[in-house]
Amino acid sequence: MTIILDDEVYQILDWQHRQAPKAPPTLTLKVRQIKTGNVYERKLQGNQKLTRAEVDTPSMQYLYPDGDMHNFMDTETFEQFAISEEVLGNALQYISEGDTIELMMYEGVPISVEVPSSVTLEISETEVGLKGDTQSGATKPATTTTGLVLQVPLFISAGDRIMVNSTSGEYTGRAD
Repeated sequence: MTIILDDEVYQILDWQHRQAPKAPPTLTLKVRQIKTGNVYERKLQGNQKLTRAEVDTPSMQYLYPDGDMHNFMDTETFEQFAISEEVLGNALQYISEGDTIELMMYEGVPISVEVPSSVTLEISETEVGLKGDTQSGATKPATTTTGLVLQVPLFISAGDRIMVNSTSGEYTGRAD
């Protein structure tokens, strides 16, 4: 849920409502400020009304990079948007040209992106695994075409497509 608090837009990550005996209720929110990406813990009176921020979440297709701006197209209206690397943050490591993502917009301005929890990326370079080195769980560093560096099993080679958890940045398996 996205709310407006002190004239700033925040996304609620976690919340807890407490009612202590003989004390007013309190609401503890763990929120991420949309503009900066910083995470805060805010305590409010439990009966305080929260103002919901009206956000749109259109599906956008990533088209191409242009300097420090990245071009996206709304999949319904075909309208194109240029979004700065500042707004995209580390999501750029998990999206390739042609991928579709959810873009959060507030009053027509892009404020954050929602990358799927599991993404398919292609390995651009990695060391060659040594034959016979079959120690269970052995890994090697690999770089994807998006620039993400992660640990992969020894049998993965350049050009392979892999599944990656976009939350942790870890290898989860081979892609078809």
